[in-house]
Amino acid sequence: MRYVLYSSLTALLLVSAATGINAQTAGRTTLGVGTVELDDVIKGWSVDKTLLGKHVYNDKNEQVGKIEDIILSPARKESYAIVSAGGFLGIGSHDVAIPAAQFKMTGERIVLPGATKELIKAMPAFHYARKQ
Repeated sequence: MRYVLYSSLTALLLVSAATGINAQTAGRTTLGVGTVELDDVIKGWSVDKTLLGKHVYNDKNEQVGKIEDIILSPARKESYAIVSAGGFLGIGSHDVAIPAAQFKMTGERIVLPGATKELIKAMPAFHYARKQ
């Protein structure tokens, strides 16, 4: 009788583990986001649909650049927009990295308050790291 009880208990624990019934386990990492975090994701900006290739304006409604890329820091604590200014069809443009927190969305426009083409061109140029 004791072996039947132990066998039944073991089978129950194995089925529970396989089906995820005992989901709260020490050291377990949750994959994805829950419904609370999903609300923040829904309200966020889509890099592809909202940012990439879009023109950047200053607070005087002057076009000052274009977003070419979005880069996350290695620690994933900060993101940067790579903004190009000047040039024609990408030739002779000056790319710079600007923290994403400095941008504002005004309607459909991406605004970088206080920016001018001259200020962006005066910033240190951004170059992608070359693979060794």
